[in-house]
Amino acid sequence: MIRGASAGFGRRLAALIYDGVLLAGLLTVYTAAFVFAHGGALTGEAAGGWWYAYRTGEVILMAGYYVLNWMRSGQTLGMRAWRLRAVSASGGRLEFAPAVLRVICAVAAWSPAALGVLWLYFDPDHLALHDRLSNTRMLYLAGS
Repeated sequence: MIRGASAGFGRRLAALIYDGVLLAGLLTVYTAAFVFAHGGALTGEAAGGWWYAYRTGEVILMAGYYVLNWMRSGQTLGMRAWRLRAVSASGGRLEFAPAVLRVICAVAAWSPAALGVLWLYFDPDHLALHDRLSNTRMLYLAGS
């Protein structure tokens, strides 16, 4: 069981930016590989149905990055830098279903001007909307 205080908005945003830089690199490599394998452009009539396969692959890559890291150690690279860890409500490692639900809910929480994340300042347990909906927690590991 891991203990820590609920992470604030600033640390969550900073970790998201760090992870965004890493994901940008991964998506660049993915795009280059996809364009090379497809033999050209991914837009217009030449792309056809490949465009949808490409976009689906992007979503799987981004969601998979978070789900696999949360299941393995509870931390992405950005979360390690900012000493954050995603855990279950009991403080243990995330299982597959809660990790996937957390990704889906996090997109919804961050999308409308981060209102679902800012909710943590109004929540009695200091949980963001996606924390509450997925029954998970984002902890700040102060002394680690």
